[in-house]
Amino acid sequence: MASTLDTPVARRLRLVKHIIIVCSGKGGVGKSSVSAQLALSLHASTPHARVGILDVDLTGPSIPRMLGVNGHGVHQSSDGWVPVYADGRDARLACMSVGFLLKKKDDSVVWRGPKKNAMIRQFLSDVRWGELDYLVIDTPPGTSDEHLSLLEHMAPVHERLSAVIVTTPQAVALMDAIKCLSFTRTVNLPVLGVVENMSGYVCPCCGEISNVFSTGGGQEMARQESIPFLGSLPVDTELVTLLDAAEPEEAPDAVESGEAGQRSFELLQRYQKTPSAALFKNIVDAVVRTLPRVEERLS
Repeated sequence: MASTLDTPVARRLRLVKHIIIVCSGKGGVGKSSVSAQLALSLHASTPHARVGILDVDLTGPSIPRMLGVNGHGVHQSSDGWVPVYADGRDARLACMSVGFLLKKKDDSVVWRGPKKNAMIRQFLSDVRWGELDYLVIDTPPGTSDEHLSLLEHMAPVHERLSAVIVTTPQAVALMDAIKCLSFTRTVNLPVLGVVENMSGYVCPCCGEISNVFSTGGGQEMARQESIPFLGSLPVDTELVTLLDAAEPEEAPDAVESGEAGQRSFELLQRYQKTPSAALFKNIVDAVVRTLPRVEERLS
């Protein structure tokens, strides 16, 4: 009889070193933008870093648009689905989302739990992820069927899993973030830390930060719950404009020809010029430093 560790998901993910699940207690806290920034920043962290980003927010997929690959299709090979490479022929930033499978980008996804579960399993077992240093997984808000399905299918590689929790400073968001933290503890999912998003507003004219939504709540939550605080991110109009306008200008087949790679690097270069990029570099540095300690604790 085959070992419980020898599953299709385990075989597909055997060359993935670190799997980071990005979650939040509620919607509207910027979880997907944090996931996109995490993938971009990890991609830029070393010249040879290989990163994948999996969008399992099945009813609200936004990663393809943020990475400028909306409208591209998924190709089938003899070894499974080929992810969309946001950096073209360089093939160091692989992306998979249900958004690539919709006939029209505006189509809604109206699925019950069993179909969502099957889709997540297929993303994990049938996508040709290959060798990755990091796989970032953008999840739906809250703790739902998708989260349980994800962890169930990834049980054979649990020692490589960790989570980042995204919140905003408001009390309601923090209450939900604590529930999210409780979920990670229940399922024994190590938490790398908390990111406080929308922590103030950066004036595009003078750069002054105004505390529109208050600030410091995420840091205080991390202190009280004895988990790392990764950093604060103010509302950045340059980042919002960049990610919101990241629609591809070329035809979907441009990914295959490498034209999208040039555009993706332009996206990365533009991102690195935003105020958020420098702040997020500190967050990524903290995440990378924490990952080995997670491995040591679980070994």
